Amino acid sequence: MKYIVCVVLTPDTEQLSEVQPQDVVSGDLGVTMVLNPWDEFAVEEALQLQEQVEGETVALALGSQESVEALRRAIAMGIESAVLLSDPAFDGSDAWGTAHVLAQAIQAQGDYGLILAGKQSVDGASGLVAAGIAVHLGVPFLSQVAKVVEITEDSITVRRVLDEGVQTVRTSLPAVISVSKEINEPRYPNFMGVRKAARMAYPAATLKDLPSLDAGRIGSRAALIEWTNLRKPPARKSECQFIEGATAADQAATLVDRLIAEKVI
Repeated sequence: MKYIVCVVLTPDTEQLSEVQPQDVVSGDLGVTMVLNPWDEFAVEEALQLQEQVEGETVALALGSQESVEALRRAIAMGIESAVLLSDPAFDGSDAWGTAHVLAQAIQAQGDYGLILAGKQSVDGASGLVAAGIAVHLGVPFLSQVAKVVEITEDSITVRRVLDEGVQTVRTSLPAVISVSKEINEPRYPNFMGVRKAARMAYPAATLKDLPSLDAGRIGSRAALIEWTNLRKPPARKSECQFIEGATAADQAATLVDRLIAEKVI
């Protein structure tokens, strides 16, 4: 079985607050970029599944040449091969466009069984890409996966942790799952893994390498969100006032009067 992990390069969470909207537009974030922490859980799960039931592992990343760093981390952890999807035509794609490119790249991989992704990215945090991949491929999608209970050549059974409780679901393969942090503890790369990742070549697949890709669905022109209009929301101002009064009843009466004056009640 082939396990395909979709990964992305994101700002280090300790520096994420330093990223400004204009930096997103220019592409020069000026911070340390790392493999999306949520995707590390997906990489680890693919490796554990490979160890349990064998198979092939592949990592896919969409982005600039810098995204090689995300692939290099995945390879260092143990993923066998990697594909970088990089082309100016992909720039500015929203979650739907990104999912379309990744889905076409997955189909180009041939006979795949399970596609894994992190719950979300730490910068965009939409969690839409994995679902979009499933829609484009026409396969089942399971989110919030906290445990893979069983996997066979034809099906997968998982445990999902939802707000309403825990749900156990079985679906056919191929399928797409997005995993949560409860699923495992990502391993640290060993020396041999780091060495392999450093020596590996990461040629970029471009638009012409994906003949089935619809160019009208990707890029900034097709994006539903106009990135150039991003603005940080204004800083919220607050003021703390202490209610004075001789007794608790007097304080309560004063509070009610102020709430009525502010049309809160």
